[in-house]
Amino acid sequence: MPKVLISDKLSAQAAELLRARGIDADVDVGLSNDELIERIGAYDGLAIRSATKVTPDVIEAGKNLKVVGRAGIGVDNVDIPAATARGVVVMNTPFGNSITTAEHALAMICALARQIPQADRSTRAGKWEKSRFMGVELAGKTLGLIGCGNIGSIVADRAQGLKMRVIVYDPYLSTERAADLNVEKVELDALLTRADFISLHTPLTDSTRGILDAEALAKTREGVRIVNCARGGLIVESDLKDAILSGHVAGAAMDVFEEEPARENQLFELDQVIATPHLGASTTEAQEKVAVQVAEQMADYLLTGAVTNALNMPSVSAEEAPRLKPYMMLADQLGSFAGQITETGIKSVSLTFEGHAATLNCRPLTAIVLQGLLRPLLESVNMVNAPLVAKERDIEVREILYDGPCDYHTLIRLSVTTEQRTREVAGTLLGERPRIIGIEGIPMDAGLGPHMLFVGNRDTPGLIGAFAKLLGDENINIATFHLGRSEQGGNAIALVEVDQAVPDTLVAQVRALPDVVRVKPLRF
Repeated sequence: MPKVLISDKLSAQAAELLRARGIDADVDVGLSNDELIERIGAYDGLAIRSATKVTPDVIEAGKNLKVVGRAGIGVDNVDIPAATARGVVVMNTPFGNSITTAEHALAMICALARQIPQADRSTRAGKWEKSRFMGVELAGKTLGLIGCGNIGSIVADRAQGLKMRVIVYDPYLSTERAADLNVEKVELDALLTRADFISLHTPLTDSTRGILDAEALAKTREGVRIVNCARGGLIVESDLKDAILSGHVAGAAMDVFEEEPARENQLFELDQVIATPHLGASTTEAQEKVAVQVAEQMADYLLTGAVTNALNMPSVSAEEAPRLKPYMMLADQLGSFAGQITETGIKSVSLTFEGHAATLNCRPLTAIVLQGLLRPLLESVNMVNAPLVAKERDIEVREILYDGPCDYHTLIRLSVTTEQRTREVAGTLLGERPRIIGIEGIPMDAGLGPHMLFVGNRDTPGLIGAFAKLLGDENINIATFHLGRSEQGGNAIALVEVDQAVPDTLVAQVRALPDVVRVKPLRF
């Protein structure tokens, strides 16, 4: 009988469901790290929320551990690379608390508009300060949403019920989806200058960290009110404090912070700030949903091998896995490459499988491509929920199995159409190693490493030397250098693998070279 340890406070329904499915479930909340390490070796599964830290030491001690299930979306407390290395599946429940989190954001907006917490404290202190707490109406105000995925779209819908105008910055939101939501899609600078209220609903990634810093806050209209129920780190807290003290920002409502638990924070001293202890998902309904969902997913995996909402494992059967593994690597690289160079809303995705690839079960490969494509901005996306996320965003996905002549033994061709253009990238396998063999119609033969630079330029003499010199001057070593061009003197591209991340200052220098059209650092 499989055994599961529930080490965080979950709804009792989770343990009941596991036991009903024939799984031995123990509940032991509040274990220290050492206690967890001592006990985890006896269990096949570990069910958690946010309190338990699943460190490499915990994973190493879990000799029988097969799955970690997170009741909720965030997995910052799980070392996913360590789990992957040990073959431990990490699952989450990405959609169980969406309504609850959206409602908390709306409650924060209302509290900001009418200064409800401040007025409550004043009244309880025996004061009667009606004139001090002059509020603002929400009706007719403009709400700017930074991020409009599952939670953001719910906030948009509810805010329109309050008669607010909603504008959205989300590079992955298609024009059609924006129309369906009845929101206006804008660039970030436009949102900052127009919004009366700004609410963040984007994951914390390299591209969103500090998205509201001093420079961005300076662009906002005077008297703006800001809400963050998404992730700490999206706002530079010291810059927000300065903007509030200067009077430019009227107030802020924060449910998440750069460091949590946030028992001390520089924003707490400001009366204009409303703070809650990461309550976005804290309702009875949401906690029951995510607890039941994670128990069902873990039971399915432990009893049948079925994988749902896994963050580090594709959804394939045991029979298919050996044959599909190299193709999965290729699919992930193709999707990740296209996702990192795509900067506007995606309208459609077309995948063509040729040669031997056309004879395989292509659905998991399509899901992995979508995962890589959407991952730069969506931390919770995985191969299971990527097709659903694409559908929610009105991204048309087509699979084409081509059984005609093929120049390669096996080939996958990915075409991504955005609001501005269509890009294509193609790849094959050399043995079991993925290779990129074409980008935007330009022939190429390249392997992808951890740190890459993608350079688009006009084919002119001397450019490669000037580019390489810039890297050398910064002591950045070139590992591989792959070139391709459409014709002599025409469009050219370079895929360059380097030994470390390239700083933004150097990227700007490369971009400034004559005949360079674009430069994009890539990570794989």
